[in-house]
Amino acid sequence: MFQAGIVVSIVGFIILLCIIPIYRSHHPKKEHTLIQWGIVLTWIIGIVGALLMGFGMSRIMHGTPNQTDMIIGMICGVIGLLICVLNYPIYSYLNRNKE
Repeated sequence: MFQAGIVVSIVGFIILLCIIPIYRSHHPKKEHTLIQWGIVLTWIIGIVGALLMGFGMSRIMHGTPNQTDMIIGMICGVIGLLICVLNYPIYSYLNRNKE
């Protein structure tokens, strides 16, 4: 399965590289704007929360977990879920203070 996954990912990457020139020829260039750091921070927080939640879930579901794995997995999963849930209020707070 590992070798098949590598082959499929390489084929997908080649297809992506073939699509880029077509996309660039059909879409005009956008003007450069200032970086919105609130959105960047929101993306980073969301990614960290999703990774933490996934780590907790994989800790519980991998093989036959013992009690320590279950506790660590549940704690990480709940913390990751809270981070994901609190992501939108953080973004709203950052946008409100910007204006």
